Amino acid sequence: MSRIAFIGLGNMGLPMARNLLKAGHTVVGFDLAPQSLAALAEAGGTIAGSVGDAAQGAEVVVTMLPAGRHVRSVYEDAGNVFDNAVPGALLIDSSTIDVDSARAVAAAAAGRGFVLVDAPVSGGTGGAAAGTLTFMVGGTDEAVERARPYLAQMGKTVVHTGGPGTGQAAKICNNMILGISMIAVSEAFTLADKLGLDRQKLFDVSSTSSGQCWSLTTYCPVPGPVPTSPANRDYAPGFAVDMMLKDLKLAQAAAASSGAATPLGANAAALYALFSAAGNGHLDFSAIVKMLGGGK
Repeated sequence: MSRIAFIGLGNMGLPMARNLLKAGHTVVGFDLAPQSLAALAEAGGTIAGSVGDAAQGAEVVVTMLPAGRHVRSVYEDAGNVFDNAVPGALLIDSSTIDVDSARAVAAAAAGRGFVLVDAPVSGGTGGAAAGTLTFMVGGTDEAVERARPYLAQMGKTVVHTGGPGTGQAAKICNNMILGISMIAVSEAFTLADKLGLDRQKLFDVSSTSSGQCWSLTTYCPVPGPVPTSPANRDYAPGFAVDMMLKDLKLAQAAAASSGAATPLGANAAALYALFSAAGNGHLDFSAIVKMLGGGK
């Protein structure tokens, strides 16, 4: 069993840390939110007063943070992970950040003698709690194999996507698909309502034919057809609108820097930006159906 520093105990990080505790590891956590620290302590973890304190003597460090600037700060600024973790420690960044930041931190880690993987996740808060997340992992073969046992204790699927930064690339590409497909499904149900087609009938047809997709069969944006979808609990997240918007913006930034044409991705980002600006950023991203006139 390992001493693991877990930095970032939000909606995703906290249940992931709990699963590492269940696996028998010693987990020392740090977060800026006192309630998150209290929840970790209640689960059997140890609270640290700073990033450096959490990383002190850690053999493994897991970070789950909002943006690239936060990840860079935690690893590189004064009192950072590099200065406190055990030499050669395994570093796992499960944040969803820009590819350039992921590659910069990986290079800095290698320069200090550490092994780092970028390992963003898919599966939402439910997957984090259940330990069924999918990890998209960028890094060297050696780094990924070192990380795999820990990732397997927090998730169900571990995919080695390639070198540093490719985990982030896979995450933003996947979530661009998700954002676009949710809008498409929402438009279809809105049109069905206007045409007098029963929602359950549309679901029965599309879920077993060419319209089938995860946004329909698992996360159906209207109440009824999928009882476990957020639509049946007033669109409580799940995966919030502002989180989807963040990922779509990352995808658009990557598209711009690489010269890729992503017109549907651009339109999806614009729609989610409008929906968020109207005060809906805290809702599940499937609530976008409400802006299109459906979801009632």
